[in-house]
Amino acid sequence: MAIDTTAGPSNPVWVRRSGPRTFTGHNPRGANVQLAASGVEGEYFTPGELLKVALAACSAVTAEAPLARALGEDYDVEVRVAGASHPTEDRYPALLEEMLVDLGGLEPAARERVLTVVQRAIDGHCTVGRTLMQSASVDLTIETDR
Repeated sequence: MAIDTTAGPSNPVWVRRSGPRTFTGHNPRGANVQLAASGVEGEYFTPGELLKVALAACSAVTAEAPLARALGEDYDVEVRVAGASHPTEDRYPALLEEMLVDLGGLEPAARERVLTVVQRAIDGHCTVGRTLMQSASVDLTIETDR
């Protein structure tokens, strides 16, 4: 069964080969991102980097409402994700995530409340993080007639 690449409830994305070891990722809204295999020179993301970006972005998006309430709409945040792939298992055994946000203008009690609310929001609603923690199943179908 082919995945429908029109906008809908399953949120499909797709990748097409653009050259040797290079690809372009797409979504139904017209956005795209350049990808390449590890070691390819140029302005590309590797698939592993995109996984890390997805986790960082999910945490940033999920934390936006409580941070904006506490700090105002012009707050600044950076979320970093790091982790090395296992040398023989082709997987990331651990990812380290770090959110950098200035809460120095808040009273200690308010600061703790914001940290608690942000952590709860991410733990409960960051789809990417929750998927990684629960180890989603992946079913691949290969269609040979196009």
